[in-house]
Amino acid sequence: MDIADVDLNDLDAFVDGRHHEMLATLRRQDPVHWQDEPGGPGWWAVTRHADLLTVNRDTTTFSSAEGTNIPDLGEDGQILTEMIVNMDPPRHTRYRLLVNKGFTPRMIGLLEDHLRARAVAIVDRVCETGSCDFVTDVAAELPLQAIAELLGVPQEDRHKLFDWSNRMIGADDPTYNGDPADAQAAAAELYLYANTLGAEKRAVPANDIVSTLANAELNGDKLTETEFDMFFLVLTVAGNETTRNATSHGVRALIENPGEMAKLRADPSLLPSAVEEVLRWATPVHHFRRIATTDVELGGKTIKAGDKVVMWHTSANRDEEVFDDPFRFDITRAPNDHIAFGGGGAHFCLGANLARMELRLIFEEVLDRMPDLALAGPVQILRSNFVHGITSMPVTYTPTPATGSGVDG
Repeated sequence: MDIADVDLNDLDAFVDGRHHEMLATLRRQDPVHWQDEPGGPGWWAVTRHADLLTVNRDTTTFSSAEGTNIPDLGEDGQILTEMIVNMDPPRHTRYRLLVNKGFTPRMIGLLEDHLRARAVAIVDRVCETGSCDFVTDVAAELPLQAIAELLGVPQEDRHKLFDWSNRMIGADDPTYNGDPADAQAAAAELYLYANTLGAEKRAVPANDIVSTLANAELNGDKLTETEFDMFFLVLTVAGNETTRNATSHGVRALIENPGEMAKLRADPSLLPSAVEEVLRWATPVHHFRRIATTDVELGGKTIKAGDKVVMWHTSANRDEEVFDDPFRFDITRAPNDHIAFGGGGAHFCLGANLARMELRLIFEEVLDRMPDLALAGPVQILRSNFVHGITSMPVTYTPTPATGSGVDG
């Protein structure tokens, strides 16, 4: 591919997979590349693993405070600066210390048995049929149920979270109506729901993260009502979309690499390393952006203060300088220094351990009870250069009996 043909604004390229060739071209020829932007000022595409780590870990030079998506926030989007992902230290540090109280290893560990029972029930619902849409029937369910459990959302409301999340990230995808106004309406509905639930948990706390966050205190400091509501929104979207898509991409990769599927079925002890390879392969979030706070040199280019700098995680996780044969799906890959969770630094994913647990639990059930998995129709990719999503993936498999031992919502 000629570098003149690279256009990372082309959402259709991310549907048909051409973005990988574009990013590989940039890694080889222009790893810190200026990309024009329709209706905007343009931005720098950072495509190499090492450069991405530099940007991600230097919160002084590369700020998150003006938004972490490519488009500028504008006046209507200023409330999004109340999201933890759109904060810099020391504000981010203070927020993170407060919300960490809901994500301790003990809090996550308490969920494991419960989520294992839910994973059993999810597969129970489809294992006897011999076919399903893997995305909606399997991959979407455990993250939804986990987030509902964490947030103290009644399980019967979990599909509201699914709907709001899909509408918010699907503004450019016809599967979800492709309507930016509808995405804004979904955010408003979710925000109102969070506000109401937070008020209830402040009044009558329960044993869930919402109660912990609504009442968390550090040296007399608490989350404001707006901060709480925006964190609820982040958890709903990030906790739902990312793990759902990693699960879907992982199962697709196993189906399309039957040798790796057979290796994993024969030796389940490989599951932890398989999960890491799934995370690298899937890279559920294509990019995050920063704003340069001062003139800085990166990759031989001079980035000016105020320029947008976009870190392409999808590219870094295929960087030939870091990963041997990066376009090979290898469940025994070691080392596997993927940056699906952000590559360290202040913004390392808060839910990384929860995501790993969910992937392990659902893969255990799928591998054990959905034999001979095969694709049964076209895989539909989300039309987005932000979220690496799968919206539909029909599969078939040999039917197996339900256990009836799980916990459903």
